[in-house]
Amino acid sequence: MNGSQNPILTFLDRFLDVPEAKVTYLTRVTPIDRFLKKAFLPLLPAHVTPNQITKFRLLSIPFIALLLALDYYLIGTILFLFSAFSDALDGALARTGHKISTWGTLYDPIADKLLIGTVATIVITKYISLELALAIIILEILLVASAYHRYKGRVVPAKTMGKTKMILQCVGIIFLLFHILFGIPALLVAATYTLYLAVVFALLSLLVFRSI
Repeated sequence: MNGSQNPILTFLDRFLDVPEAKVTYLTRVTPIDRFLKKAFLPLLPAHVTPNQITKFRLLSIPFIALLLALDYYLIGTILFLFSAFSDALDGALARTGHKISTWGTLYDPIADKLLIGTVATIVITKYISLELALAIIILEILLVASAYHRYKGRVVPAKTMGKTKMILQCVGIIFLLFHILFGIPALLVAATYTLYLAVVFALLSLLVFRSI
């Protein structure tokens, strides 16, 4: 075994064993991807792959959950910000570097949904409402089930509507975490409206645009 290889990533490689076949669809590079390529991707070590970034996000989820559940909101928020930002980084690295794979296409949205669902369970339930948290979680489950049924288990990429929903969910949760940290009522209002808007986009994704 290579001594420089991260044992955690090695474990995840074995536990989440999916063939690395290239996906047969074309993914358009967005202006955000180009910005991230110039501003942030050069900061990453050359050996880092999009799948490793996704694995970091998966690995971070239980730590974020534990920190938020124990009211360590500052550290939990910082880790959540890194984890949420890694979603943009792995996508930009995959698209601009032509490194899109079956593994990444499958587990990237799973990591997103686990991250959002976990944080929603803890903080949205406590600071906004149980109903909103349940709506977000149930819609995410329905989106995954619907996509699996439509595509008969085949791996499909997240589409624009689904990504917009994810961005709104992250922004809403960030507003909420900042409200918890700084006690600014306007942030709670902004979080509530943003998260309800995310629910609207989730419904559109499910019923109209067929996007995960």
